[in-house]
Amino acid sequence: MSKTLLIIESPGKKKTLESILGPDYLVRASFGHVRDLPIREIGVTAPDFRPQYVTTDRAASTIENLRLAAAGADRVVLATDPDREGEAIAWHISEALKLKNPQRVTYGEITPKAVIAALMAPRPIDMHLVHAQEARRVLDRLVGYQVSPALSERAGQTLSAGRVQSPAVRLVVERERAIRDFAATKHYGAILTFPTPAPWRAAWKPDLPAGVEFQLDAALAKVAAGVKHVRVVGFEDGTSTSSPPAPFTTSTLQQAAQSKLKFKPTKTMELAQRLFESGLNGQGAITYMRTDSPNISDDAYAEIATYAQARGLQLADGKRTWKAKGNAQEAHEAIRPTHFEVLDAGNTDEEKALYRLIWSRAVASQLADATFATRTAKLKSLHEVGATETSYEARGSTLTNKGWKVLYDEREDDDDKEQGDEDAINSVPVLEVGAVLVVGNGKVQAKTTKAPKRFTLATLVKELEANGIGRPSTYAAILENITRREYIAEDKKGFLTATPIAEKIVDALVGSFAFVGLEYTRELEHDLDRVAEGAKAYVAVVAAAHAQLTGEIGKLGTIAVHACPECGKAMRRRTAAKGAFWGCTGFPNCKTTLPDVDGSPGSRQPLSARNQTSVQSCVQCASPLRRVKKSKESDPRGRGFDFFACLGCSFVYRTAADGTADLTSGQLKRSAQ
Repeated sequence: MSKTLLIIESPGKKKTLESILGPDYLVRASFGHVRDLPIREIGVTAPDFRPQYVTTDRAASTIENLRLAAAGADRVVLATDPDREGEAIAWHISEALKLKNPQRVTYGEITPKAVIAALMAPRPIDMHLVHAQEARRVLDRLVGYQVSPALSERAGQTLSAGRVQSPAVRLVVERERAIRDFAATKHYGAILTFPTPAPWRAAWKPDLPAGVEFQLDAALAKVAAGVKHVRVVGFEDGTSTSSPPAPFTTSTLQQAAQSKLKFKPTKTMELAQRLFESGLNGQGAITYMRTDSPNISDDAYAEIATYAQARGLQLADGKRTWKAKGNAQEAHEAIRPTHFEVLDAGNTDEEKALYRLIWSRAVASQLADATFATRTAKLKSLHEVGATETSYEARGSTLTNKGWKVLYDEREDDDDKEQGDEDAINSVPVLEVGAVLVVGNGKVQAKTTKAPKRFTLATLVKELEANGIGRPSTYAAILENITRREYIAEDKKGFLTATPIAEKIVDALVGSFAFVGLEYTRELEHDLDRVAEGAKAYVAVVAAAHAQLTGEIGKLGTIAVHACPECGKAMRRRTAAKGAFWGCTGFPNCKTTLPDVDGSPGSRQPLSARNQTSVQSCVQCASPLRRVKKSKESDPRGRGFDFFACLGCSFVYRTAADGTADLTSGQLKRSAQ
């Protein structure tokens, strides 16, 4: 009996595929990459930039197991993920196992139909895709191994730069500075309210000069709000429509999952991975989750149509499609359910919630437009308040056919909901042109322009995609990297701020290196796409980027070099078990250390040894203070302590973060109270 070895990436798919394929197939997992560039050296050199791959420590036993399995098989099929990364992994497996005739298959969903169809049409490994992934990996290595050491040397502390990491950090830094530099503008509006037949309102439309955005005159707004009678000068009934959003791409799924389900991008991708592998009765519940295509297949559309017609949902006139980005990868579908009649899939509540979000967005995308009855009235004040007429406008909107909105609500936050509902709750009545209306009351609206919003992890993903930084498979990793390195920080509400060290890095890189420029990054991604298409050579793209990078290294400026107050040599930031500190690079000849304060050296401590007198004085009696310090390790009771005691009275003080006495914390010792 012939045996086929099917090699996949993730062991999570193993049982699902075994149940689909039966005993003639042996399914084994590579657990991701089996080879990579070396850890302690750059692993690639000019002029050919041929990567020097080594087997990863983790993969050594995996390769041996795969080799034994391949020896007993009649055919080896490589079924790693259907993207560039998966293509590269398939090639690395083939090279590591020395396969002579490997067959490559891909499928966008783990269902019997898709998997068996793929196995019936194997192909060779696509080396264009492999070279595109190699180019990305090598470019990342060149930036990291050439720029990071230079950056660290000039900063006096270990820092890192990355081809996509640094532009992502730049976005957060520039947004933070825009918020910091924002100057609010106070401006004014006016609202008239009419009591009958049901309360409705009209907004003042001031006649602003060309180029002027806001009405700044509070007195004029007061006049506009004080109008008692208006004349109807225009009235129109109409209709409007709202089309559904496209099915999810990787980026839009991460955004929606954070806003609706409060999942961070990394969490979303973990859940989506499990749904793809085995979220539905031994099959994959969704299609492949790393994609930038917004469209579904004809077969999927037919399934949606069947489902919608059976349940009385109104379909659009034909299959909806959306224009993909010009640099969208491969021919993947959007993220969608594998079986639309299944409303509930997943093994945990979180998986089920994400599946339902994917299901509702995909089905809604093919339903009819939502329709609204609209009403607009234009009003002008009578001349009783002055020589100049004042204009107003009332708008109302009523949902007449929910269409796709029966399944999906695309509004992302409370602000959007508030704005979107404004017209819907304005019950403008039928009005006759020329009629004079009595105003119920008027109100001045004092408004202040708002600073740009800080990014969340999800909106940063949106910005990365808009600027062509990274690809669907890299978004979560980029965010994980810059968060772990503490270049960005997330507050309790999920908003991101740039740390002081991130600002220093961006200031050092911008103007010195092209790779941190958004336009350059976007064009380089296009070049990688051209490599994947076979339209550009790997060496040409890498060599050009390397030449640019090499010429720029010398332009890197100084980054907050801190001189030792004792000997004048540079201070370097170091990390110890109890936190960061700054030490003199002249060690051991100079043993000066300084505390770390927001990534920079703090004030030098007058005395750092235990139980020595401080230059500070007690606020109670002006006597000197003595620092009393004992670590947990040296304290027989294992408690440890660190405080300042007054030598003249019974006051004690807490030790501040910089090692001095916190003079605002003085209190009597317990024994003296």
